[in-house]
Amino acid sequence: MPTMLSTHAHYILLVVASLAAGALNAAAAGGSFISFPAMLGVGIPPVQANATNTVAIWPGQLTSVLKLRNDLRRELLVVAFITSILGGVAGALILLWLPPQIFLYILPWMISSATLLFLFSGRISRWMRKETSQPHVHRPISSLLLFPLLLPVCIYIGYFGAGGGLMVMALLALLGVDDMHQLNGMKVLVACLSNFSAVVTFIVERAVVWHYCFIAMIAAGIGGYIGAHYARKLPQRAMRILVIIVGFSVSGYFFYRTLHPAH
Repeated sequence: MPTMLSTHAHYILLVVASLAAGALNAAAAGGSFISFPAMLGVGIPPVQANATNTVAIWPGQLTSVLKLRNDLRRELLVVAFITSILGGVAGALILLWLPPQIFLYILPWMISSATLLFLFSGRISRWMRKETSQPHVHRPISSLLLFPLLLPVCIYIGYFGAGGGLMVMALLALLGVDDMHQLNGMKVLVACLSNFSAVVTFIVERAVVWHYCFIAMIAAGIGGYIGAHYARKLPQRAMRILVIIVGFSVSGYFFYRTLHPAH
C-alpha cells in the first residue's frame, strides 16, 4: 500500500507541477523552475530529467503561441525561426555530448542566475518602458543585429531553458520592442521553437523518459492554454513569488550537492 501511494503521489506531483509550468510559461515565464524539480523528484537523473522536462512542457508552449499569435511581431518571425532552430539544436547537443558532471556543476549557477533575472525582470521592464518616449511604436530591428544576440539565448534554452524566456524579453526590449504583450508573444514563440528543436534532438538521441513524459505533456498543454487565456487577467505577483522561492530553493539544493557529493 505505501508503494502504491508513493507511485500515485509521483503522478500527482507531475500533473500539478506540469499544469503550473505550462500556465507560468504562458503568463509570466519560469515554469521550468517548478516542472524540472518535479522530474527530479520522481527519480529521473538530471540530464534525462532536463530532456524529459523539455519534451513535456513543449505542448504548453505551442498552445500558448497559438493563443498569442496576434501579439507577434511579423517582421521578426523569419530571423526568430532560424535562430531558434539553430540554437535549440546546438544547446541540446551540448547537453547530451558533455559529461553529466559538467551539467551538474553548472546547473545551480544557471538556476540561480535565471532566478535573479526573473526576480528583477519587472524592474527592468518598467525602467525600459520609462526610457522610451513613444511607447508601443514599432521600431525597426536589424536582423543582422538580432541574429547574433539572440543565438546564445536560444542555445541556452536548448541546453537548459529555465529563465530563457526572460532573456528573450530583455533582449528584445533593449532592441526597441516596448509593448509588453508583443514581448510576451515573441518570448513564447522563441522558447517554443528553440525547445521544439531540442525536443527533436532529445527524441532522436533517446534521452527522454517516456513513462512520465506523456502525463506531464498533457498537463503542460492544458496549463499553457489556460495560462495564455488568462495572461492579461491573472494577478501574477503570487505566481512570481512562488517561482522565485522554488528557483532559489532548487539552486541551493544543487549547490549543496556540488559541495557535498556524497550526500
